[in-house]
Amino acid sequence: MIDSLRRHLRTQHFNPSFIGVFVNPFFLARRQLWVEMAGLAPMASGRLLDVGCGSKPYRALFDVAQYVGLDIDSPNSRQRGVADIFYDGTRFPFDDGRFESVLCNQVLEHVFNPDEFVAEICRVLTPGGRLILTVPFVWDEHEQPHDYARYSTFGLRSLLERNGFRVLEQHKLLADCSVLFQLTNAYLYKVLHSRHRSVNLLVTAGLLAPISVLGWVLGRLLPDNPDLFLDQAVVAEKKP
Repeated sequence: MIDSLRRHLRTQHFNPSFIGVFVNPFFLARRQLWVEMAGLAPMASGRLLDVGCGSKPYRALFDVAQYVGLDIDSPNSRQRGVADIFYDGTRFPFDDGRFESVLCNQVLEHVFNPDEFVAEICRVLTPGGRLILTVPFVWDEHEQPHDYARYSTFGLRSLLERNGFRVLEQHKLLADCSVLFQLTNAYLYKVLHSRHRSVNLLVTAGLLAPISVLGWVLGRLLPDNPDLFLDQAVVAEKKP
């Protein structure tokens, strides 16, 4: 029973259902990311490389011939035991044109050498292969000290185009007032965070959940603001 509950809570971390609003302080962000990834997943095909795969939270969304998780070689990545291949942070251990698709989800902001990183993604893709990429725009520093950048839509497009890609789609996520409510919850969660999981759950359910619900409702009632958004998602194609 306890193990089942823990598995359910882990699911709510990346794919929160309505119940997730009571246990996930980042409900608005995570729900929108999941919806976006579900919509973009059919654009991937063939052999897919998940760069910076972490726990492979979106694996179930992709119906591909092969799904390979790549992560930087670190004690945490090794202990997690999810990645299929590890790399040194510079060159991916694959031949040119090895994959038809690449997924890179919330990783680019942790890369200190973005041009070299994107060039590596381009190198391992076949001509015409597709990259599905998400990255935050407005968010607090996280995974310190390995948090190096935020990208505007223009900066991200420029980075991709100068390293061999053509942008097919570019979407802004939470480009409405709900971004303010998610940032409020992120602030409250960080300053009220306790070493006790039960206390954190009570704070999330009692204080943060109503804020998430209010943000979700007002985000649908009030006008959008395309200049202020939480994350962005891009689909890009490797130029021939």
